Amino acid sequence: MVSAPAVTTPPRGARSINELLAGARARLHRLDPHETHRRVAGGAVLVDIRPAAQRAEHGEIPGALIIERNVLEWRLDPRSDARLAFTRYDLDVIVTCQEGYTSSLAAAALQDLGLLRATDLDGGFKAWQAAGLPTI
Repeated sequence: MVSAPAVTTPPRGARSINELLAGARARLHRLDPHETHRRVAGGAVLVDIRPAAQRAEHGEIPGALIIERNVLEWRLDPRSDARLAFTRYDLDVIVTCQEGYTSSLAAAALQDLGLLRATDLDGGFKAWQAAGLPTI
């Protein structure tokens, strides 16, 4: 079997993951763990997008809504047939992942859907745990 040579020059307009992440974060007002805790106590929805295996290994944040990353936009888009009943454009939603990388991209995607209050937990579950906040 003959394989094609690897393409090493990115196509025009392609951005690196670091550029995508920086662009996403430039649009967010990221929250530290204590600020996230206060916002959730005030009614914000904390969404954990980590896969089940990661939650089982590291733990969970009590009260966080589990919506794995692969279905997030369908569950929170107010126009989606698969949306959750409470979804609305002014939803105060904070996304978390393990370390705060994927959650930034996910929160920016939610903003693209019109959920302009979407943001993420800076440092993710790991930062939450390090701050001594409740976990299970």
